[in-house]
Amino acid sequence: MSGRTETRSAPGLFDESETREPRRFKVLLHNDDYTSMDFVVHILRRVFQKPEPEAMRIMLAVHQQGLGECGVYTAEVAETKVEMVHAMAKAAGFPLRASMEEV
Repeated sequence: MSGRTETRSAPGLFDESETREPRRFKVLLHNDDYTSMDFVVHILRRVFQKPEPEAMRIMLAVHQQGLGECGVYTAEVAETKVEMVHAMAKAAGFPLRASMEEV
């Protein structure tokens, strides 16, 4: 025995030392040669609730730098937003891609 004491919570009790912040993921839009800038702004406003000036700034980053960050979310929210982008892009006939990357 090493002499260390082990602390345990009683069953059913909440132990703050065991809680962790959920992992966070940034959602990224990727540039392509076919998706219109207007559609990217539409996606940013509808899926990510960005105001017009911020949507324009992100759209320009996508267009000029090849990638634009849309926001940081928990894994489930980020996955849902990526799926929404892909579904809306497909329905509109655009190849717009989104991805998520752990922060």
